[in-house]
Amino acid sequence: MNKVICIDGPSGSGKSTTAHAVSERLGVLFVDSGALYRIMTWQCLLAGVDTSDPAAVAAFCRGVKVAFVVKGNRVAYEVGGEEPGDRIRTPEINAHVSPVSAVPEVRAIVTGWLRKMPELGDIVVEGRDIGSIVYPDSKYRFYLDCDPDERARRRQKEDAGKGFVQTEAQVKASLLARDKIDSSRKTAPLKIPEGAIVIDTTRLSVDGVVDAIASHLG
Repeated sequence: MNKVICIDGPSGSGKSTTAHAVSERLGVLFVDSGALYRIMTWQCLLAGVDTSDPAAVAAFCRGVKVAFVVKGNRVAYEVGGEEPGDRIRTPEINAHVSPVSAVPEVRAIVTGWLRKMPELGDIVVEGRDIGSIVYPDSKYRFYLDCDPDERARRRQKEDAGKGFVQTEAQVKASLLARDKIDSSRKTAPLKIPEGAIVIDTTRLSVDGVVDAIASHLG
């Protein structure tokens, strides 16, 4: 199997930014696992599915079709022939993605998709259960941690750049609420994978985090 670099951690810890940077430095494909759960959530909301009803979510998501296309140094996701873009990055999606991603059938579907990604080449995958569930046998598993206040500052700045106006306090409350749901769910909870390298990104630059990861790659 091609090389799989796993990067897990809570929202705002720098997973996506770091994974993008690792992808560019090492010439491997970037895979955003969280976007797949966001796509499921987006499709549920568009269809009027009650995201608090696991049975309804499971039944609907079995029919969601996503195409995987290599574009440059990333694996792009297309629904109906186009990428969803920032339509899956709204506060509304943020509010519903945890209950959708907690549904066992949804996680099984997405995990199945992710496990096929190495067929496209060497990959770096960011998410919440990549090193613990999706690729527990990978030699390269990392968990990024970060102070909640710094996570909120980063996410608020990111959201503001997309036109979503929220205070840092609101963003922090949302992040902590999602942490609680993600870490307490019965199926594939957010946790530090056994044997993973833990990196605190609170005071590190992106290059610093990438250097730390690169130092552990054989």
